[in-house]
Amino acid sequence: MALFESYDRRINKINEALNKYGIASIEEAKAICDSVGVDPYTICKETQPICFENAAWAYVVGAAIAIKKGCKDAASAAEAIGIGLQAFCIPGSVAEDRKVGLGHGNLAAMLLRDDTKCFAFLAGHESFAAAEGAIKIALMANKVRKEPLRVILNGLGKDAAMIISRINGFTYVETAFDYGTGELKVVREKRYSESLRGNVKCFGADDVREGVAIMRHEGVDVSITGNSTNPTRFQHPVAGTYKKECMEEGKKYFSVASGGGTGRTLHPDNMAAGPASYGMTDTMGRMHGDAQFAGSSSVPAHVEMMGFLGMGNNPMVGATVAVAVTIEQACK
Repeated sequence: MALFESYDRRINKINEALNKYGIASIEEAKAICDSVGVDPYTICKETQPICFENAAWAYVVGAAIAIKKGCKDAASAAEAIGIGLQAFCIPGSVAEDRKVGLGHGNLAAMLLRDDTKCFAFLAGHESFAAAEGAIKIALMANKVRKEPLRVILNGLGKDAAMIISRINGFTYVETAFDYGTGELKVVREKRYSESLRGNVKCFGADDVREGVAIMRHEGVDVSITGNSTNPTRFQHPVAGTYKKECMEEGKKYFSVASGGGTGRTLHPDNMAAGPASYGMTDTMGRMHGDAQFAGSSSVPAHVEMMGFLGMGNNPMVGATVAVAVTIEQACK
């Protein structure tokens, strides 16, 4: 039985990547991880329990490369993990074309360096994948950073934000936006746990203007958009509008568009755009994204369909951070 999904279409490229670093096989990669007490397979499965086998093994390969390269800090380990993730991209796929594996490694590295102060999951709060990613980052990133990384969720709907906060132990931040003055006020904050999860702030907005004001209020440096419900009414317009403001003010803001690939949510047929269109959400991501991933922010099967791994893009951010931090702790 094959070790993971689409094994035959991936293994030659994986072995080629491993061999560059003097690793003979996936089995040897796992042995390298075991030798320093790092378990990327389990970390991946814990982050998003419904992930595919190929995702878990991709982190084994990426971690082995990082260890073999002699990475001592989490940020450089994250970049090396990206090499392993990229090796799992099926040749000729959307994911391969966009270098999504390397992109995930580089994104995690940004979150592990102190020049990034605030990271936002910019998504509909009905997506639990944003919470899965946020939890792992909250639990792991600040173990290796000098200055704690602030993590927020920013999405459409105050009731949904409160529910997600309560279920996951985050801090719900209720805001009120003055449409006359453009001023954002914090009405109240409710922390639902005393654990590290409680450091994640969860905002719900009524519309795009309030969503942008939340980004401004928190000073977001890096964000990843979801591709869930209401993408054209919230997350992509918020990212694009906030990016315009940041450019005007000379502020650095790195925007990642996680969704898209072959339509997703708003298919070309539904938009009357014709067969040449990539789909509305994919197109919107191209407008603001400094990097564009492939497939759903949450659904493993859709990311797999893009030729990447069976794991949502949002939890993948958390898994990459967590594995990289574990490598630093093990290899100091």
